[in-house]
Amino acid sequence: MTTFWAVILVFGVLIFFHELGHFAVAKAAGIRVYEFSLGFGPKLVGLDRGGTVYNLRLLPLGGFVRMAGMDPEDKEAEEGQRFGDKSIPMRMTVIAAGPLMNFVLAWLLFAIVFLSVGNVPVPVIQEVLPGTPAEQVGLRAGDEILSIEGEEVRGWQDIVSKIHGRAEQETAIAVLRNGEQLTFSVVPELLQDEQRGAIGIRPDTEAVTPLIALNYGFMTVVQMTSDILHFIGQMITGQEKPGLGGPVRIVYEIDRGVDMGLEYLLQLAAFLSINLGLFNLFPIPALDGSRLVFLGIEGLRGRPVEPARENFIHLVGFGLLMLLIVFVTYNDLLQLLTNNIPSP
Repeated sequence: MTTFWAVILVFGVLIFFHELGHFAVAKAAGIRVYEFSLGFGPKLVGLDRGGTVYNLRLLPLGGFVRMAGMDPEDKEAEEGQRFGDKSIPMRMTVIAAGPLMNFVLAWLLFAIVFLSVGNVPVPVIQEVLPGTPAEQVGLRAGDEILSIEGEEVRGWQDIVSKIHGRAEQETAIAVLRNGEQLTFSVVPELLQDEQRGAIGIRPDTEAVTPLIALNYGFMTVVQMTSDILHFIGQMITGQEKPGLGGPVRIVYEIDRGVDMGLEYLLQLAAFLSINLGLFNLFPIPALDGSRLVFLGIEGLRGRPVEPARENFIHLVGFGLLMLLIVFVTYNDLLQLLTNNIPSP
């Protein structure tokens, strides 16, 4: 698969699932949908079915679902078929369905990855390496790890991330052994070449069924969403440097994915889908999160914000987003030209 088609496929799937969320819930709510479009700009091809026009447009950088009543001047749809005719909870559900579908897509993609692998590590110790901190404190093969520092572990990756971050720190590990819960205090050694902690254990594995794959896919989405939000929090507080990436960075990573294989590409698409879902839930004008805020204000006030004022705010927000994209694209190009694009 060439990079061009991989980019089109990844962008197309992310956008399609996002807009499908809005579209499906709007249809189920009885809202008339005039147009379902993938991409912006000139129309390449279109299809009219059931009163909705389905369009594929030139620029694959987004998409939209045009519903009756979103434009205050729209008088075409019958009463009861307009977006504004529905209850506030229903309208909020229509808006939130887009970002939520991105999380669903990530869940399915991760599940496919786990199914393709065939076996997944479980939080059970298969082997304790000799001479390591784990052996020294008495951990054994067969121990099921329940918690680390009092925090329940949800899978082997959870164990890895916790141990990696506790190099040379005394760490409490609770395990289940022959039906008895035991707690060990271990100090992970610092691996100098990788700058992370390790205690010297290897995981047991289990065969992956579709249900197990879905379970692991869900847990991975939850863990990754938590990690992204934690990183954003650290950026806001100045503990981490800003790490924004735009279309150029995404194309660069997809190009790497093509070289590294389908499994990496699917994981990258899932990661991008989570980011797209989260970003759209932020209360930034022109994004779904901002529309949810306006609906919340309407619920508190008992009347909507003046449509002209809300549209103006969204227009200004869209302009600022375009400026941000230009800035991020310039930064991506600069890093690419200087061979300084960081790994995700």
